[in-house]
This record gives sequence, structure tokens and C-alpha cells, in this order.
Amino acid sequence: MSALLEVAGLTKHFPVRRGAFGLVSGHVRAVDGVDFHLEQGETLAIVGESGCGKSTVGRLVLRLLKPTAGEVRFEGEDLLTLSDEAMRARRQRMQVIFQDPYASLNPRMTVGAMLGEPLMLHGLAKTEAARRARVGELLELVGLRPDHARRYPHEFSGGQRQRLAIARALAVEPRLIVADEPVSALDVSIQAQVINLMRSLQQRFGMAYIFISHDLAVVKHIADRIAVMYLGKIVETATTEELFRSPRHPYTRALLSAVPLPDPTAIRERALLEGDIPSAMNPPSGCRFHTRCRFAREACRHDVPVLVRDGMDHATACPYWAEFPPAPVLTEARGQNQDRVRLERLQAAFVSAQREAS
Repeated sequence: MSALLEVAGLTKHFPVRRGAFGLVSGHVRAVDGVDFHLEQGETLAIVGESGCGKSTVGRLVLRLLKPTAGEVRFEGEDLLTLSDEAMRARRQRMQVIFQDPYASLNPRMTVGAMLGEPLMLHGLAKTEAARRARVGELLELVGLRPDHARRYPHEFSGGQRQRLAIARALAVEPRLIVADEPVSALDVSIQAQVINLMRSLQQRFGMAYIFISHDLAVVKHIADRIAVMYLGKIVETATTEELFRSPRHPYTRALLSAVPLPDPTAIRERALLEGDIPSAMNPPSGCRFHTRCRFAREACRHDVPVLVRDGMDHATACPYWAEFPPAPVLTEARGQNQDRVRLERLQAAFVSAQREAS
């Protein structure tokens, strides 16, 4: 049985034009040969720094952008060969949730009109009564009330607007949803609510997600597999559990070491990156990460690494990862037992309070 989505050699180079005549002076290599697959009901997270190309990948998969090269097969059909009319029909099965819910919702349309529009376009509700009933059902699915259909987007909070964006994506009963940083603009408590909502909807309807994010702490709670991108290329893929337990690529190690720890007394050895991310117009030769990698060798400057899979579906674009020292792990604060550190802090706070009282 083939995967729901198969992406091979996906590439997108944006031309850079300068001068009065708009002559092309170069290209921004936003995505440069990306391969991955996605099964039905699975969540694949694409993570990386800002500017690594992860959002561009999502738009290329949906054909919101035209790729420079590559192949995108959805349900066994190459989307890049479809006409505009055929692609419009396929969009019923592929939807998107954008990062900013306020910018992605039409401020001049009521919620009912917004949710009813895709139903009319795809012929899913033949009558006005059927549309109203379906809109009410969608609102209840995302934790809102049916009478909210009469309101406009500005009358809702940020979390509620993102729920509306989710409801709009669900309206046409898709099999794939591309979620482009859907919780990054929300408070932490609201993030958890939206993540839980997306997980429950996935379990109920069996949808697949491409979850694009830079926040690994969020990704850990929703993704089945993770693909790590750096400067237009995927450098490591693995199941979520495997990636957090045993990261291999130096870039992945650096990202994981930057995840905040919930225990204020605990510290983690940081794998700090050197320098700034290179320009996508003129990426480094060989391994693109070698300019910031503390384990880089002379061969890394010339040899382009290949994403090599092992027998456990863990792939790494670094031929030397097995020779690196173990990844940074959680250590006790100041070399002491964490319970003792907490006790010392409580005692210090108690003594300070006594002094203030006297």
C-alpha cells in the first residue's frame, strides 16, 4: 500500500531581480532537494530555524507555489502535472492552517459565510439549511457555539480565531492538513488547548498532518515523526521518540539542547552553534552546516552528505555522526542533588521573609 503523500526531489529557487530592467542576478535556494513521505493518519513535523524553508515546503506540497523541480504524489497522483481545474478539485482533500489566524480570515465575512463558502464551492451542502447545519456542526467540533456563526473574526480571541481556521480546514473533509506554525502566535495555555484539539480531531477523522514549527517542545506532543531542515535540506528524520532520545546530526543536537526545561533547578549542557546561518543565495559548498559545526572536517567542505537511513527508519545526512561524543543530556544543577537544591532555595526564601518581617 502506497503512502498518502510522497515527495521526491522537491526544489524551489526564487529568482532575485535587480536593476531597472529586473534582470535575474541570482536565486534564493529556499528548498533544495527534499524527500519525505506521509502515511494516512500520521503527523510529520518539519522543524528548523526561521528561513530554513519549512513553510515553503508546505506551500509547495499544496501547490500554492510552483516548484522549480521535483515530484509531489498525493494518493498516487502527481499534483504537479494536474491542470488548474483538476487541482482545484483535489484541494478538497488537502487543506491548510496558517500561522496568523486573524490575517487568514476574511474580516468582512461572518463566520457562517466563511465556513459555508467551501461547502458551496465543492457541492457539499446543496441547500441553505444544510449549510447552516453543517456550519453549526463544525463550530461545535472545535469547541465553539453554533450562534458564533453570526459574528465576525475581530469579535474572537486569538485562540478562538485559530479554532475557526481549523473548522474551515475541516469543512471539506480533507485527508491532509498542512499546519504552518498554528500555535506560535498563541499563549502557552492556549497552545496546549489547540494541540489537544488537533490530536482529538485526527483520532476522530483519521487525517494526516504536516505540522510545521520551530518549537520542539510543541512538536514532541503531536508528531509521530520529525524531519529537521537546515538551509533548504532535510538533515535528519526519525520517529519523535527516537529523535529526542538519540539525536545524531549536530544541528539536531543543538536544537534539542535549546529546548527549555520545566524544572528551574535543572540545567542541560548546551550545544551552542557558531556564527550565523549562511545566505540561501550562496549556500556553503559540501555540507551546508559545516560553517557552524564544531565537528566539521576537511571533507565536509567538499562532500555533499546524503540522507542515509538505517534499519529503524532513522535517517541522517552526516557520515560521521557515529564518531561524535554522546548528545548533551540533562544534568543535576551545580553537580548537586536536585531535591537538595530545592530545599536550600526554600530555606533561603524563609530566612529572607523572617528578616523582612522583623
